[in-house]
Amino acid sequence: MTEVDFQKVRSDFPLLSKKVRGRNLVYLDSAATALKPWPVIERISLFNTYETANVHRGAHYLADQATVAFEDTREAVRDFIQAESKQEIVFTKGATDSLNLIAYSWGLTNLRSGDEILLTQMEHHANIVPWQLIAQKTGAVIQVVQLTERGELDHQDLEKKLTPRTKLFSFTACSNTLGTINPVKELTRRAHAVGAIVVVDAAQYVANQPLSVVDWNVDFLVFSGHKLFGPYGVGILYGRLSELEKMPPFEGGGSMISEVSFTGTTFLAPPFRFEAGTPNIEAVIALKPALEYVKKLGWVGIAKHEHALVQAAREGLEKIPGLRIVGSPSSFAPLLSFAIEGTHHADVGQILDQENVAVRVGHHCTQPLLKSLGLTGTVRASFSIYNNASDVEQLLKAVAKAKEMLT
Repeated sequence: MTEVDFQKVRSDFPLLSKKVRGRNLVYLDSAATALKPWPVIERISLFNTYETANVHRGAHYLADQATVAFEDTREAVRDFIQAESKQEIVFTKGATDSLNLIAYSWGLTNLRSGDEILLTQMEHHANIVPWQLIAQKTGAVIQVVQLTERGELDHQDLEKKLTPRTKLFSFTACSNTLGTINPVKELTRRAHAVGAIVVVDAAQYVANQPLSVVDWNVDFLVFSGHKLFGPYGVGILYGRLSELEKMPPFEGGGSMISEVSFTGTTFLAPPFRFEAGTPNIEAVIALKPALEYVKKLGWVGIAKHEHALVQAAREGLEKIPGLRIVGSPSSFAPLLSFAIEGTHHADVGQILDQENVAVRVGHHCTQPLLKSLGLTGTVRASFSIYNNASDVEQLLKAVAKAKEMLT
């Protein structure tokens, strides 16, 4: 296989040609949202310019073509995550929407008073709040697996809290704050051994490593298109077909019904049962070229390139006195969070912005995690396929300047 020239990859992302304050932008916020390559941008424009039509309900040429393209993306997603059937792929607004769908449809149907929902200390709020709401409605109890000092799951604590009372174990494949990559297959095996259903939040994982829902044997998996170089407003819910078939609709409306009368309604089979109303058609269609773009680059090259960048950043930041990198997991994604003693993360982020280095600051929707670490927020730098060694150098210079100015 020909090795990818990642310097040329940068030209596929037009935003990187934008000058900010007369200088090049160093974009290190891909964990929040990835930039869009030309194939995705052009596909959205093509649909809106020459192909506009609704899907699944028209009787004309444009509607037929839109429906074909829409369903082609469903097949592309199925292939991308190695699901067994297109029926297991549900289009949503994003990972948060997908998790809420599972919580309200599966959760309200299956959880009872005294049942336990198991989460982990590193979860994003999107994988905490819906379960809290469902626990309040059902009487279920939430348990939380604690972490080690390295920012990895404490397997002794997991052993204590994963019991026959556990009806659902919902956890992230990759922490968006620590970068920790969890052993999904092993965690799933252990959860199934006590009869629990498994939900995996793959939003932070999906752009960096390949995955197979069949190999992992998970029951549900979610992710968002915009973290995978795709459009905003489109997410994926994978659900094991045998589970989806038993779940009631999360929302009602057009396109998800078989027959409606004022005395009752019957619903379509999955996935359409969960796709009420007009979807974000151009976003769904443009997700396919995003998936194709990643597959064309190849996972081996992506992992090698991104790992080298985050490793260089980690080594450089560790040399700055008074700087604390949060977490040191053995398996990690291309992101890291840090805090500088005696400074506020927002002040550090503001100085980095003045140096044209775009990072994330705050609690990253992981307040319980940061509170357990004695922090209110961190600075997070995340790397992707369009970053290079120069970006790392600019980050290190900007952080050193921020420390000098603030301490």
